[in-house]
Amino acid sequence: MTLEFKMLGLSILLGLVQIVLASHAASLQRGYMWTASARDEAVPALTGLAGRLDRALRNFIETFPLFAAAVLIAHISGRHGWMTEWGAQLYFGARVAYVALYAAGIFLLRSLVWNVATLGIVLILLSLTWG
Repeated sequence: MTLEFKMLGLSILLGLVQIVLASHAASLQRGYMWTASARDEAVPALTGLAGRLDRALRNFIETFPLFAAAVLIAHISGRHGWMTEWGAQLYFGARVAYVALYAAGIFLLRSLVWNVATLGIVLILLSLTWG
């Protein structure tokens, strides 16, 4: 298995962890009766840690398909090298740091780390033409 596929698998695991963290934080804030309900009524926005975990999860859901597609295209194209390896590692490492920084409420550094994860995707895409 390539390093890029390992990072893809770890990113899937990270997504699952984020889903669990965000859903439990929301349940703690809104109550487990809300969690078990059909959730038909409008509820106030999540606040504090629960809100930050929810927003971090939503951001992951926005970027992960791009990362996964880039890794798969690189693999199918037979592109494997330093750019794809660094790109995959940057994406995964930065996404781990991003959720931790977002949960802690650290605003500026979190945004910089988001850019590192995005750079990881860009490196993989660049490998398709420059690799």
